[in-house]
Amino acid sequence: MEHFDKNIQIEYKGDADLVTIADRKSEALIRERIRALWPGHDVMGEEEGLKDTGSDYRWYVDPLDGTTNFAHGFPVFCVSMALEHQGKMIAGLCFDPTRNELFSAESGKGAYLNDRAIHVSKTANLAESLLGTGFPSHKRHKNPNIHFYHQITLRSHGVRRAGSAALDLCNVACGRFDGFWEFNLNPWDTAAGVLILEEAGGSVSDFRGGPFQLNSRETLGSNGLIHDALLHEFGEIFGGRGLEPLPDPTR
Repeated sequence: MEHFDKNIQIEYKGDADLVTIADRKSEALIRERIRALWPGHDVMGEEEGLKDTGSDYRWYVDPLDGTTNFAHGFPVFCVSMALEHQGKMIAGLCFDPTRNELFSAESGKGAYLNDRAIHVSKTANLAESLLGTGFPSHKRHKNPNIHFYHQITLRSHGVRRAGSAALDLCNVACGRFDGFWEFNLNPWDTAAGVLILEEAGGSVSDFRGGPFQLNSRETLGSNGLIHDALLHEFGEIFGGRGLEPLPDPTR
């Protein structure tokens, strides 16, 4: 937070992905503390990647999820960390420093917001649901999500695009959102949030209802009650059926 809203220097990874000193310092601190406590654990982080030693334990670290928001002074971002043991995610947390909210979960033991147990919403109708989604920071013109955004907006109570996938998943877990989807997320974006959502009673799958996989690049999460309805809408959109045309801006 000492770097937030301080006109910090922005660097670009490629055409549009941002990185700041806060990303780098956060990941360096996390890696240092993990090494001090568990020197044999592997760490996959957004900034430094993975040096795979074959450990049974692997951490997934996004030191600043929502860097674009952070760099523009928009207070929606978090630190996301998850721990995998022999291929099974066993613990995860997302910390939002602007709201002092710590989402956490341990496999089989439920999900929490600070010290309070959290659960997904009970909204059962897609038309009454508030959803979240996200768009890539680069090559947006090659991403099909604008079509999904348009169709799901027409069939729900609204869609929000806040800019932090990890927090979006946590917001489904605590009932603020009823569902969330996004294309082409990375393992460090989803590892913690997916576990937190599942431990809060939610459902996560790929876009056709198959099991969620960290490397699948497809993330669809919900309270479970509207999951089939979302999958149906996704099937219709992928099949090109029932699509409402985008409005003509010249009119």
